[in-house]
Amino acid sequence: MLIKLFGAAVQGIDATIVTIEVNTSRGIKFFLVGLPDSAVKESHERIVSAIQVNGYKFPTCQIVVNMAPADIKKEGSSYDLPLAVGILAATGMVAADKLAKYLIIGELGLDGSLQPIKGALPIAIAARQQGFEGFILPKQNAREAAVVNNLAVYGAENIAEVINFFNGTHELKPTVVNTREEFYQHQSTFQYDFSDVKGQENVKRALEVAAAGGHNIILIGAPGSGKSMMAKRLPGILPPLSLGESLETTKIHSVAGKLGKNVSLIATRPFRSPHHTISQVAMVGGGSNPQPGEISLAHNGVLFLDELPEFNRSVLEVLRQPLEDRHITISRAKYTLDYPANFQLVASMNPCPCGYYNHPTRHCVCSPGQVQRYLNRISGPLLDRIDIQVEIVPVPFEKMAERESGESSAEIRKRVIQARKVQSERFADTPGIYSNAQMTPALLHKYACPDERGLNLLRNAMERLNLSARAYDRILKVSRTIADLELSESIQPHHLAEAISYRSLDRANWAG
Repeated sequence: MLIKLFGAAVQGIDATIVTIEVNTSRGIKFFLVGLPDSAVKESHERIVSAIQVNGYKFPTCQIVVNMAPADIKKEGSSYDLPLAVGILAATGMVAADKLAKYLIIGELGLDGSLQPIKGALPIAIAARQQGFEGFILPKQNAREAAVVNNLAVYGAENIAEVINFFNGTHELKPTVVNTREEFYQHQSTFQYDFSDVKGQENVKRALEVAAAGGHNIILIGAPGSGKSMMAKRLPGILPPLSLGESLETTKIHSVAGKLGKNVSLIATRPFRSPHHTISQVAMVGGGSNPQPGEISLAHNGVLFLDELPEFNRSVLEVLRQPLEDRHITISRAKYTLDYPANFQLVASMNPCPCGYYNHPTRHCVCSPGQVQRYLNRISGPLLDRIDIQVEIVPVPFEKMAERESGESSAEIRKRVIQARKVQSERFADTPGIYSNAQMTPALLHKYACPDERGLNLLRNAMERLNLSARAYDRILKVSRTIADLELSESIQPHHLAEAISYRSLDRANWAG
């Protein structure tokens, strides 16, 4: 008897429907074809055990299973459940009349229990697009898939529930999630707040400007000056995710298996902070079983690189293209994948190997050559993509002992949202541009052209401070953001002066 039912394969962050055909005939062999990997081939033993433990007899006949399309590699153990149901349906133990209406996915334990899978959200989206009536999957993933509208999502705990559902002896209740309510309920929940930071007003201002314009930023300061502490608080002042951004971010984390149990939507911007020993593949994605890398997991959020010069130079260089293109294309012999990578880079570093160059009270033991070699670990093209460079001075005791709290993240966030609204209206007719940091030279001439006084100030600053040529465009972009925070239509000299102060590493005499 020939039976057809449906599963799914995840490629990149999207899913492809897989047709599973099961045919039984006289004989005793079991054949599984359609480019399955080792985990799929091993499903036979799990299926046999799960069926027998739940009181059913594994068929004693020849079974041929085909997984189409055959040119797509089937990976992982999530095909256990549809294969088991298909085998039982082909031998008449499961009613086959409703199988074509449902997408089925899930990993089986030896006792028939269903284990969580990766990629439930993109599979649910594909199921709705293909017109399936329902989606049956492990209960742990049900809330994640249930954010997709117009699709009945059924979470099952074991194979017996699924068998009885198709036989009409047990009813599975669909999982219902109020997507918008869940999303807006958790949008303003943050672990860290800027009110905890004592002093450092100039650095908090720089982070506010970076958040308002989507600018990449690097913090340079001695150990213990608060670089990591303030970087962790940046997501709390970024504009809230839109529902579309939240779905896209959740898809990436779903495919990577990074969503927690019973999580439906990621409502806050992600913050990723990989260790400096990270490899190129872990940073950009790929591998033998392709997975999103850290730059994609930070999509619509923040990628924080602590101790930037300690990262392998080749790892830092692979960031250059994603920072410009906002996505990464991974091409290998067997596959080509596109992952989104629209992240905001925040980096921190010590100013020298000992950490105390330009420190107000401690003496630096590094020679000028050592300081320059330390800075040279970061290439010019990468620094060229970082708009804001801020020096941090340690907080004096008087500031640390203050009992009054600083300005809260919520207050700063209001100003950031207001500035982003100005930018969204400005770039409404320019596709692909959403913030000042993304402005092209043509848009700079149109929206960030200072007056004569501003040009004189910029000319004097570049001559006296020996600023590099690449600093020119960055200063204009940042000054445009500062003007937006003040709701100013034109760039004033004091906007340019503040933007010039954020180019520490571009000064020719910075390292002595």
